[in-house]
Amino acid sequence: MHAVAIVGSGPAGMMLAAELALAGVEPMVLERRATPELESARSGGLQARTIEVLDLRGVGERFVSQGQAAQVVHFPVPLDISDFPSRRPYGLALWQNKFEAILREWVTELGVTVERGCEVTGLTQHDDGVDLELAGGRTVRAQYVLGCDGGRSAVRKLAGIEFPGWDPASSSLVAEAKIADESEVGNLRRDDKGVYAIGKLDDGYARMVVREDELGRTSDPTLEDLRGAMIAVWGSDFGVHEPRWISRFTDTSRQAANYRAGRVLLAGDAAHVHSPVGGQGLNTGVQDAFNLGWKLAAVVKGEMPDTLLDSYHDERHPVGARVIQQTMAMTSLNLGDPRSLALRDTIAEVMAFDEPRRFMAGALSGLDIHYDLGEGHPLLGRRMPDLELTGGGTVYELLHTARPVLLNFGGAPLEAGVRVVDAAYDGPWELPVIGEVAAPSAVLVRPDGHVAWVGEDGSDAGLADAVTRWFG
Repeated sequence: MHAVAIVGSGPAGMMLAAELALAGVEPMVLERRATPELESARSGGLQARTIEVLDLRGVGERFVSQGQAAQVVHFPVPLDISDFPSRRPYGLALWQNKFEAILREWVTELGVTVERGCEVTGLTQHDDGVDLELAGGRTVRAQYVLGCDGGRSAVRKLAGIEFPGWDPASSSLVAEAKIADESEVGNLRRDDKGVYAIGKLDDGYARMVVREDELGRTSDPTLEDLRGAMIAVWGSDFGVHEPRWISRFTDTSRQAANYRAGRVLLAGDAAHVHSPVGGQGLNTGVQDAFNLGWKLAAVVKGEMPDTLLDSYHDERHPVGARVIQQTMAMTSLNLGDPRSLALRDTIAEVMAFDEPRRFMAGALSGLDIHYDLGEGHPLLGRRMPDLELTGGGTVYELLHTARPVLLNFGGAPLEAGVRVVDAAYDGPWELPVIGEVAAPSAVLVRPDGHVAWVGEDGSDAGLADAVTRWFG
């Protein structure tokens, strides 16, 4: 029996595979597609917290070097985060196909392999594991199964996890093709049904997004569908030809009622779907995986009871719900009818003030995520800042091995069942949105970079309980 079977080798699935491998658990990755390459560029960028997540494992520069730093947070106008207290106060323009290629290279270095051409057709849970039935008659058994297989997740459906939400109010086609007439390239337009635009890619192809007038179409879109939609909104199809990819997306918004059903857990689009406006989907999925991986590894290795896995839903479900709320709002703000434009202009005026700008930019960048770990210091449950420690090195460098660390800034000896590092830092302690906070005497940092305990005035009150709660 395998320890863990991951179904899906997209961003969430591969990030989970990396986290498990770093923790000494060998995952089995099953992918329906026969080849790893995406047929298109897909989504276009990383938010600041996702770059930090990659920095926490020492691979952030691999991605940053292949993309372009940009202020990609919008609501509905660009929101500058260059003054945020982070080493990465920006987003990264990086197409998903390139992101996945870099991620796949790293995961391969960690010894993870992907079995391709494996479509899940059945799932049966037992007290000690899960049986997965694959097309062709093969059965795979694992202690735990992770559904990372997209918005139409077979794992979610077979596990009987409900997927409530809202049906679509708009539909659009997105395509990559060649065009003969480039007169509309770079122009973004809006009407009362949505947004449409044409942009150039760096390989001679154009990427176009165009709204559809008809909802509920289930057939795969064709070149003729694309031409018809373009003529309907622009009055021309601009000589579109040689499409390499045409797809359809809507503003459907749904979230799994529970991210866990026994030994089955969901991450990424299998757990939440929404409009691509705002570029939140890939980022939320990667961060789902980052929250879950170290917890599942501890359970599989017998270091922690499987009740630890309940904290995954408790922490990430509210994050997913907020993302859905934000994308629904952004979708409405992108409409071009007079009422939506009036609302858009009003929101833009509000976002010109510093406090609203910080609040919304913190949410959309992921830098303000706060897990409810109880009352206490403002650091508790939030991302640990990547401080430049006196004497050299940074906090995130201490977390490259995906192990917890107790940072002792107070000098008095501290006992804990995790690695203790005596550290010094002379600068201010500052958090995005919140601002400067009191310097702690010690912090217990989980493998995902979130603070599990804060010591104040040299006291270790509550430390033993926090170590037991999270690490056994």
